[in-house]
Amino acid sequence: MRYVDLAVMAMVVSGCLSVTTAGKAADDPHADLFATTSYPSAVQCGACHPKVFSEWSASNHAYASISPMFHKFEQAINTLASGTIGSFCVRCHQQVGTQRGEPRETPLWERSAIAREGVTCITCHRVKDQFGKVNGERQIVPGDINKPIYNAGTGNELANVLADPDEYGVSTKPGQPGRPIHGPVVKFEQISKSEFCVSCHQVAVHPGIKLEVVWDQYRDSPAARSGVTCQECHMGKVPGEAKGFDTWPIAIVNGKVVGSTDQKHSNHMFHGPGYPIAHPGLFPFNPKSLRWEIREWLAFDYRSEWGKPDWEKKLAGREIASPAFPAPWQTQESRTAAREVLDQNVAMLEDKRQSRIAVMENGSRIDGPFFDSPPKLGERLKFRYRVTNVDTGHNLPSGSLGAQPEIWLNVVLLDPDGKRVFESGYVDGNGDMADLHSLEVAAGKIKLDDQLFNLQSKFLTTNVKGTDREMYLPVNFDIDQIPHIRPSGVPTTVLNHPPFIRMESRSLPPLGWRDARYKVDANKITKPGRYTLQVRMRSRAEPIYFMKFVGATRDMEQSINEWMIDIHPYAVTFEIK
Repeated sequence: MRYVDLAVMAMVVSGCLSVTTAGKAADDPHADLFATTSYPSAVQCGACHPKVFSEWSASNHAYASISPMFHKFEQAINTLASGTIGSFCVRCHQQVGTQRGEPRETPLWERSAIAREGVTCITCHRVKDQFGKVNGERQIVPGDINKPIYNAGTGNELANVLADPDEYGVSTKPGQPGRPIHGPVVKFEQISKSEFCVSCHQVAVHPGIKLEVVWDQYRDSPAARSGVTCQECHMGKVPGEAKGFDTWPIAIVNGKVVGSTDQKHSNHMFHGPGYPIAHPGLFPFNPKSLRWEIREWLAFDYRSEWGKPDWEKKLAGREIASPAFPAPWQTQESRTAAREVLDQNVAMLEDKRQSRIAVMENGSRIDGPFFDSPPKLGERLKFRYRVTNVDTGHNLPSGSLGAQPEIWLNVVLLDPDGKRVFESGYVDGNGDMADLHSLEVAAGKIKLDDQLFNLQSKFLTTNVKGTDREMYLPVNFDIDQIPHIRPSGVPTTVLNHPPFIRMESRSLPPLGWRDARYKVDANKITKPGRYTLQVRMRSRAEPIYFMKFVGATRDMEQSINEWMIDIHPYAVTFEIK
């Protein structure tokens, strides 16, 4: 990377990070707070680490506290379980806020600014102990910005900066002029190992149901046996593949490049399949957005034309009727400034979307179609596709979040006239697969998809009478109508699952495969000519029926569907004479 590019990056990001200009940032009302807090903000870190900050700001880590679906999910399970789940969810998603003693039920807009940052810089780099499987109960070392940080390296380049603070314009202690900078780097080897991720990415709610299972999958994977770490795939230069790391200087301090341009750089976007559905004024994390409060952003209609030059010109010329703008969006200046933030964030979200697509495509493969016998006119058509998890590290999908992440196959057969004569993997009017949970299937509006290929895991609860049934959450209402989530009285190691609740995994193990088999009735194969089979794998973070169950808004439902992606779409034609 050329030095001119580094300078541009420093200027662009530093322009956004007005909170931490050299010396006291008189134009920012939060400057004094950021300078004295025991839990420094990512905004402060980004002043010298602009590339890391830019990547993190669009990551799922930065999204952890902002996510509206997290808040709906977390409140729903606490309400259903009479509050007995406690801080189980927030101690990972909002660890700093939890450690500061903020009550679980505190709304996002009433929380501290640092709690809003979710899994922020200090959540990892101010941890000095190896915690392992603790269900998120880990400890951040409190301290102002000048205290040490913990990393895999030894901080050799930092020593040069600390040795000459005047040259670099940095402040190494409170009250000293210059840009505040952290103290020495304490070597903490576990931060570069998979074990560091366990404390939040392998968690079990009290009955023994594992809501995050990726560590168990990884521990028994080919990747683990060959020594490949989580960081190599999720922070490397190729999303989802252990093919090395990008290079970038360790820091850019007041425009001065620190370290070699060939320095190993870990991508802090953390490549993964998750995606945001929050208001784009609130996420990605953009320091410019802090000018407005959370509830003010929620009042900005980002799906409208507010703040766009052509629309504002027409509004000023009274060519269109003026909406009833809520505060503080009554002025053109405020709307235009907000739209600038939105445009920046939407561009970052597109980078996030491309990273997500790359992860999913690099970790999976579809082969086929394979016919059981040569297709013949007037005879039933039988065929299959083979879906393979080419990832060596964990299942597809990994099963995190229990029964929410969806991956399914959508297959369509077109006859010689282009008419759709068969489809599996279709969705109802809400966007849900036509399985037993579809509200429209239950209402008799559409037909059950009895050939659906779906890799989504399911929670199963035991009924008082009859068989088990699928349930959205690991909470059993059949045994107890006012359930409490608490430790089981029976060892789960004996039963292999808690009493009355279990999770049925349908995901593919590393390098595993499964055939999706289909059959088309003979009365659909009546025209000679060229038929076309279309296939695509579809990925979505949440089913709509579950979002409705926890009280999600219509905008959240719309956003989750807009972010749905198609993986490996292709078509094959074949002749039937």
